[in-house]
Formats: sequence, C-alpha cells, structure tokens
Amino acid sequence: MKTTTLSALALVATALPLAAQTASTTPVHHATATTAHRVVGCSTLPTLSSKIPALPAGVSCAKPLYTLTRTPDMKLDYASPLLSPEVRESLGATPTTYSLNYVDIIVGTGDPVRQGKYLSVKYTGYLPDGTKFDSSEDHPGKEPISFPYGMHRVIQGWDTGFEGMHVGGKRRLFIPYQLAYGEQGRPPIIPAKSMLVFDMEVVSESDSAPAPKTPPAPPVHPVPPAAKPATPAGTTTQPAGNTTQPASTTPKQ
Repeated sequence: MKTTTLSALALVATALPLAAQTASTTPVHHATATTAHRVVGCSTLPTLSSKIPALPAGVSCAKPLYTLTRTPDMKLDYASPLLSPEVRESLGATPTTYSLNYVDIIVGTGDPVRQGKYLSVKYTGYLPDGTKFDSSEDHPGKEPISFPYGMHRVIQGWDTGFEGMHVGGKRRLFIPYQLAYGEQGRPPIIPAKSMLVFDMEVVSESDSAPAPKTPPAPPVHPVPPAAKPATPAGTTTQPAGNTTQPASTTPKQ
C-alpha cells in the first residue's frame, strides 16, 4: 500500500498549481483509511482462459476470505476541469472495493494452518489469459516453496490466503492486483493491475524452516581390471616362478 500512497501524493503535488488557477478557495486535503470486513456468500467466478485447469464440477462461485474498501489517501475539494482524465481518476473520491476470493478444491485433514508456522506449499500461478508464470513443478526436484505464514515474506494475497486451510488441502486463490504486485505489476512477467490465479496445496507445516536437502552422492562405479598385455602369436606364456622345463627338452642322464 505504501507504493500507492506515494504515487497519490506525487500526483496531488503536481496538480495543485493547476487547480489553484481556477479555485476560489484553497483546496483542502482529507486523509482516509482502508477498512476490512467479512462478506458472507459467494462471489462470481472471474472469466479465465481455458488454458487454466477447470475447477471441480458443481463449483459455481468463489468465497471471499475478506473484502477491503479503500478510498484515496488524499483528495481535493476542488479539481480544475483542465486536469487530465488520468489525474482526475487518481484523485477521485470513489471508494475501491476488492476481495481475496478462493475455492477449496480439497479440504485437508491435517493440522490447521497457523500464523508464524513454516508452510511447505506446492503451487502454480497463472495470469487470467492462461499464461503460467511460475510453478513449484518447474523447480529443481519439483520441491515445494517454504515460508513463514503471516510474516510478510510473500505478497499479501499469500500472506493471508491460507486462512482456514489444513495440511493436505488444495485451494485456488483469486488475488486482486492490490494484494499482489500492485498497479505497476512486475514487467515483463506480471502486467500492470493484473489479477493472479494460484492453485496451491499445503504439503506440511513445521515450527522452523526445513533443512536443505543434501544432494545425492554420485554413483560409485567399480574400477575395471587392468588390461593384460597382448601375447605375440606362436608364443607360449610360461607361469611366473616356474623353473621346471618341459619333459621334451630335459637332457637325459
């Protein structure tokens, strides 16, 4: 949210001289806040590409974990009609409401997810157009990612998106851009203002970060025996240490 706040302040500072040209009174700024509230019921599933795996049959809506309502951090009592539409939009007083929605695909039967615990999670992330931008399946060894839940080490949608899950559970998260990479995105991978879709599975939960796995030792191959020197054709090899001559060559007494 800090990035959004700084952007809004920069836009206000730029617009003030232009607004003051026709303002009869000094513009007054009002600070506002973001409020969170629970919503009971279902939300309409977003339209997604067919490249994204389909949800189980019978799933018709997503549930909101929570909903946030946010109005601009700063606004003007008066804005000049000379302001561009982009600046007007950034300074507008219309509240923005967005939700972190989810669908539980499999309800886990293990321990419940708890804040501060380390979660090991298998995941695949998609853009709405079906582009897969990241997956634990593509990591070396297909290893899951591990992170302390609720400790602000990941994007906000992940930091709060496992609420109510149990180990072994699978969930699809629909993360609005406000809880992901914001208005700027993460070019060239994540476009600006892009919702993210994650399929996630909680593999395990622990009190500490899992120890890194030791790579397997390379296989030990037996050393082949040394090759014997070739014996010229027509010669007979005599065993070492044998001094007895053949009977045909022993002189008679």
